[in-house]
Amino acid sequence: LAASMSVLAAMAFRQRFKGSTVLFYLTIASLIVPSILISLGLGVMFQVLGWSTNWFTSGLGAHLTWTLPIAFLIMLGIFNRFNASYEEAAKDLGANDAKTFWEIVLPLLAPSLVGVGLLTFTLSYDEFTRTSLVSGQHNTLPLEIFGMTTNVTSPALYALGTLTTLFSFSLIAIAYFTYRTLSRRQQS
Repeated sequence: LAASMSVLAAMAFRQRFKGSTVLFYLTIASLIVPSILISLGLGVMFQVLGWSTNWFTSGLGAHLTWTLPIAFLIMLGIFNRFNASYEEAAKDLGANDAKTFWEIVLPLLAPSLVGVGLLTFTLSYDEFTRTSLVSGQHNTLPLEIFGMTTNVTSPALYALGTLTTLFSFSLIAIAYFTYRTLSRRQQS
């Protein structure tokens, strides 16, 4: 979610518009504010408004305040070194904006999107503080592991550690092969 939203935001920021500087600094402000304050603020806001806290509302918002600015900054860097002549050539040949995006821009961004997706997943997966106050009744894996370590350590905790390590390695392998495949497509 953060990767796709960051592409849209970075594309919007390719053009200067009124208020873009203020919006840029508001976007990255959550990187400066301590995570406990953001999750506490979200938790209090949901309580005052009478909304229930759960993973798909307040939990997702808390994670996006952390992952979206980082993904946005990375995508801004990618778009800054992006050669706009590819888009101009496509438009000269009669492609509309949507076709240019889907057939020119997105394939060129695909390896970067895979990297941004993996980074934001890793950042979100490891985020304990933001999740602890806004996740509602359901625990995430880091919260569950924290709950398991406060009691007597059991073999299930070690098995869980092994499974998460294997899962991480498999994600890295999938990302590597996806990157290699996409890079080969771009070269041909």
